[in-house]
Amino acid sequence: MAVSKRNSGKPWSAQDISALKQFARVNTPTGVISVKLGRTEDAIYTKASDLNISLRPTNQSPYNRRPKK
Repeated sequence: MAVSKRNSGKPWSAQDISALKQFARVNTPTGVISVKLGRTEDAIYTKASDLNISLRPTNQSPYNRRPKK
């Protein structure tokens, strides 16, 4: 069950959409995006789908957790 967030039900601003694109580009987990934008994970998935933004993880670790050489 989705938990209500502070922006739940409000229209997406251009700034929110820009932030969503940036988070997706750097492979940020959906739960973190949800907290940062104040929206439910379902809302994040729906908006990303509407904008053809892929939220699938790329072959990289989030937060740059790769082992140092």
